[in-house]
Amino acid sequence: MKKIGQTLLLAILITACKNEPKQESTVVDEVKQEQIITSIYPESITKVFDAHGGIDNWNKMQTLSFSIEKPTGKEIITENLKTRAELIETPSYTQGFDSETLWINEKGGKAYKGNATFYKGLMFYFYAMPFVLGDEGITYEDTDPLIFEGETYPGILITFEAGVGESSNDQYKVFYNTESGQMEWLAYTVTFGRTEGSPDFHFIRYNNWQTVNGLVVPKSVDWYNYKDNLPTEKRNTVEFSDVVISENAPDNAIFSKPEGAKVIE
Repeated sequence: MKKIGQTLLLAILITACKNEPKQESTVVDEVKQEQIITSIYPESITKVFDAHGGIDNWNKMQTLSFSIEKPTGKEIITENLKTRAELIETPSYTQGFDSETLWINEKGGKAYKGNATFYKGLMFYFYAMPFVLGDEGITYEDTDPLIFEGETYPGILITFEAGVGESSNDQYKVFYNTESGQMEWLAYTVTFGRTEGSPDFHFIRYNNWQTVNGLVVPKSVDWYNYKDNLPTEKRNTVEFSDVVISENAPDNAIFSKPEGAKVIE
């Protein structure tokens, strides 16, 4: 009986060990899941994302806010990173988009003379480089490198599927540092309001970075003049301040059209 009891005890212990969950497998599964998320992008653009804090880290964030100092005063842009609702506050007007309705609220009797549809999301898109190039409906392919002042920057051509964004015929080229992977230049076409693409690429230099909440984002960017689809000399610098990047979502009420604001069709 003693031997039978020992045999039963041993069998119970073996069964318990087999049924006990393995913590190691959970960790492995999490690593595999992360690899699946990042592997949907080509190696070249993944290298750029990683150099700026990682696309997975960016995707955790829900709020982006920053300021631009302009001759007419400070412009403050707040973006819901999930819905792309946007609020642009300036001394003379406020522009808002609640994910459906675009509106302008003029201040002090000053008539708004800009193009709200064109400007919606424009500075956000340039500021949120390279992470916005991880959006859905984007395709990537290697392109000829940019050679500027003796330095060579590998290039990635970004195009959009039909119907993606306001101007799906737009094209972007990201040129990055071979060693660090950080983005150095952005070339872009402007096709807003046209059905066909544009052969002309404009150039922005990204060479002044800051780290906010683990993400490497612009502190300033330089717009360049261009000739024959190549940058020539610096035209102007745009500086960014008061940068906030948060995992907390913004209050959706700030994007709602206030009474008296004009709806932009």
